[in-house]
Order: sequence, then C-alpha cells, then structure tokens
Amino acid sequence: MRSERPLIASVLFLAAGLSLIFTYCNGASNFNAAFPMAASVFHLDITTAGPAALGGIALTGLGVLLLVWALLAAIVGQISLLFRHNKDDNRIVTSERIFE
Repeated sequence: MRSERPLIASVLFLAAGLSLIFTYCNGASNFNAAFPMAASVFHLDITTAGPAALGGIALTGLGVLLLVWALLAAIVGQISLLFRHNKDDNRIVTSERIFE
C-alpha cells in the first residue's frame, strides 16, 4: 500500500483544523517552572466559539483518522515488502528490442 497521499491529506486537514481552532481562540496560557519538576505546571485554555469550533474539531478529527490510516498503510506496505520477492524484481528492463 502507498501511504503518501493519506499522509499529505492528514497534514493538510490537521493544519486547517488547528489553524481554525487557534485563529478564533479566546484563551490564555500559563507556564510555571519550579525547581522540583513535579511542581512545574503548563496550563492552556482554549475557548473557540461558532462555526470555527465545530469545523476545527471536525477537520482535526479527520486529519487524525487519515494519519492513522497512513500509518497502517505504511506498516502494511513495509511488511509486504518482506514477503514479496521474486526473480523478476532483479532483472533489468530496457525499452530496446533485440532482433535475432
């Protein structure tokens, strides 16, 4: 299986969905770093309203599904390469015809 097209589509859908969510965002972020690493905190509030919220989540979800599909296609493609080897793969094919 080829995984290039689903991978490109997943990146485009993820970028479109996340850009919709973050473009129309009314949130805040906070980062506190402390000496014991257990006391460090990263807090992100994202509030998006209207069609951007629904469309952004839908596009992001579709992008994640396409990313999983591309990953499975790549795994199946690599496994099939392990078992698909015949003598015809090693021959050189030319466009010239040899006449006897």
